[in-house]
Amino acid sequence: MLVLLWGLEADPPVSSVRRQLQDLKVPTRFIDQRRVVETRVELAVGDKVEGCCYIGDEKINLDKVTAAYPRPYESVRLPVVASAGPGSPAWDHACLVEDILASWCEVTPAFVVNRCAAMAANGSKPYQLELIRDLGWSVPETLVTTDPEAARAFWELHGEVVYKSVSAVRSRVSRLRSEHSERFSSITSCPTQFQQYIDGVDHRVHVVGEEVFACEVLCSADDYRFSVEDTPEVRACSLPQALEDKCRNLAAAMKLPLAGIDLRRTPQDEWFCFEVNPSPAFTYYEAETGQPIAAAIARLLANGSPTATSARRRGQRASPAGRTAEHSLDRPRRDPFAVSTSSRPRRAAKSGASA
Repeated sequence: MLVLLWGLEADPPVSSVRRQLQDLKVPTRFIDQRRVVETRVELAVGDKVEGCCYIGDEKINLDKVTAAYPRPYESVRLPVVASAGPGSPAWDHACLVEDILASWCEVTPAFVVNRCAAMAANGSKPYQLELIRDLGWSVPETLVTTDPEAARAFWELHGEVVYKSVSAVRSRVSRLRSEHSERFSSITSCPTQFQQYIDGVDHRVHVVGEEVFACEVLCSADDYRFSVEDTPEVRACSLPQALEDKCRNLAAAMKLPLAGIDLRRTPQDEWFCFEVNPSPAFTYYEAETGQPIAAAIARLLANGSPTATSARRRGQRASPAGRTAEHSLDRPRRDPFAVSTSSRPRRAAKSGASA
């Protein structure tokens, strides 16, 4: 057994899972992105997948890896790479290392949490929302447009509307107000996503293999992640068994052993699904609720299967098991160096690649 972590040591989810693996005495190796300039990777794909990663004098035999938790950021945003600039040897080397490792994550027989291909749907919010709808969930009525008049008509139809990013790039979800009318002309050069506003209480549900950790978020702001005046109150909760199973099925259908699902429960007791985060920054919720999410991820990686990880089985509820002092990137002020998580390789994998 060998678990591989890839990302930044300062990233709370990575460091938290790493500590839990150490507590379980699981053999673990770590590819630190901050050392990308001194990292070399060799990958050969044929009848089997073979490769090695060298970081300074350290050698990691990728053939021996049984499970991996990749949570990389864009290497080109690292100070040592960004300062060198596009086209520099450091920039090109960092991109190649990132691409080969991302390709390895796609083709390795190891258990990967999560593979780039499965995470890619989150790169287009409208596309992912249609997948969620097809899986039987209620979702907000949505319009993506460059037509100001279409946006106005959608606003008039639904009365209350929010706007948000179309892509995976983080944006603040805000409700449309009268003062926004004068900015509608900008829509012609920026495809914008508008959604029917759904009243209710936000819930974040983390699915880890077969384990489900649910919490409710009490906050009056349109987007609790950016709320300053009304500090969110996050507390653990239990979901109805049928809804818990539905969350498991949603994550499984999207081939995500780990998922952060954003729900809202209306006053009429209807549940809407907004998004499935394929690389959730769970530590904020873990710190607020005491839910042992990092420990569950560590067990998931150690067992190497989403169906054999549960400390509890269906019908049983999670119990709080300690708190972590770190907060997550779901609360944007905690970003290690203010970059967005990379979720896909830039170039196709080649047989016999090296960097």
